[in-house]
Amino acid sequence: MRILALLFSITFLLSACSDQNDNVATPKLSTDKKLENIEYRFAIHPLHNPTRLFDVFNPLMDYLNARMPGVTFKVEASRNYAAFDDKLVNAEVPFALPNPYQTLLAIDSGYHVIAKMGDDENFKGIILVRKDSNIESPLDLKGKTVSYPAPTALAATILPQYYLQKHGLDINKDISNKYVGSQESSIMNVFLGTTAAGATWPPPWKALSEERPELKKQLKVIWQTQSLPNNSVVVRNDVNPEHAEQVRQLLSTLHTTVEGKQILAGMYLSKYELADNATYSIVRNFTEEFSRTIRPLQ
Repeated sequence: MRILALLFSITFLLSACSDQNDNVATPKLSTDKKLENIEYRFAIHPLHNPTRLFDVFNPLMDYLNARMPGVTFKVEASRNYAAFDDKLVNAEVPFALPNPYQTLLAIDSGYHVIAKMGDDENFKGIILVRKDSNIESPLDLKGKTVSYPAPTALAATILPQYYLQKHGLDINKDISNKYVGSQESSIMNVFLGTTAAGATWPPPWKALSEERPELKKQLKVIWQTQSLPNNSVVVRNDVNPEHAEQVRQLLSTLHTTVEGKQILAGMYLSKYELADNATYSIVRNFTEEFSRTIRPLQ
């Protein structure tokens, strides 16, 4: 009897332990999917050297990041204009800020325009010479060298070459065209006397001459070109439309906030404004004429 009682007790205890184990809540993986943070590369065409580019545009990325939860924007620089062009042609980046000519490449490669920089009157080429030079007219550049950032820099190369061509120079025969890789380098080439003239556009000239006052003392803007629509903001067609619209609205209202005005001041810009593909039709007409009458762009 004692043995039976013992067996009964053991059986009862095991059963109780089993019941307790059944009632213990086991950890379960949640089936709720939290929104993963999406990182967008935002490529900026070589407006400045890479260091200045990050200094100028990182605050804008911080502004967007703070107002778009779950999304992170990061500035992407390119080693030169050609590398940036390739990113657009191959649709490698979700967002970009190209010049107007590069905007056409983007539109033809699966992007669309959502906004643009304002101040179109400043999107023009300027040509610098040394104050101690004897250059007074474009014809005085015959046989000399002119510096530019890159062949596809619209304001700082294409517009100045168009201006020189229309004022009597054959830019393919009368002068040597030196593409030096950046706006700052184009300016410094003429400052150092390496070239007789240097082409750029207003924002880099203002920024660099404020940093180095000797530039204004020794250089002068001798000619200015016509203006065209300013740089665009494009988004790849497969990007979430809600994100594209948020960026569009945040950029177009940037000038209405204190923080936004500070960001714009670093760009020598008063505002961004809404735009679309049609905004750049005039640029397509201009570049087609340039390619047909002066030199091919592709």
